[in-house]
Amino acid sequence: MDDSDNKEPQVATQPNTGNDEASVVMNMESMIKTLIASQEKFKEELGKHQDLLNAIFENDSTYQEHSEAAKAAAKIKSATKQQVLKQPQAADLANKVKILRSELKENKASLSDYLREFQRMSGISEIEGHDGEIREIVFTAKLVNKSSRL
Repeated sequence: MDDSDNKEPQVATQPNTGNDEASVVMNMESMIKTLIASQEKFKEELGKHQDLLNAIFENDSTYQEHSEAAKAAAKIKSATKQQVLKQPQAADLANKVKILRSELKENKASLSDYLREFQRMSGISEIEGHDGEIREIVFTAKLVNKSSRL
């Protein structure tokens, strides 16, 4: 029996050249641009459908009645909440909650910076916490308009 029939095709390996990498980058850029355009189309279509759905709600008398009742109840609830927050104990707790939320946000930002630097310097993408739990370092990228960041 001839072994040449059972062999897998041989692929010539060439050293990674700048052209291959440039081609991959160009293909990725093209895919990114295509996805951005696709997202814009989805947003446009979503807006149209959302407007149609809102029009249906606006033209339904039962929905309108319930919506008005809900708005009135929300105003009463908000006024009651403001009255309760005038009590010293509630005001103190609300202030503590606000401070703790701010500190947690700052803590998360610091942790993110430290994790990014730790991963960059060590090459390690996992870390074990004091609780023994192993956590993976992940980063999320998003695209924002450059003009909105200025």
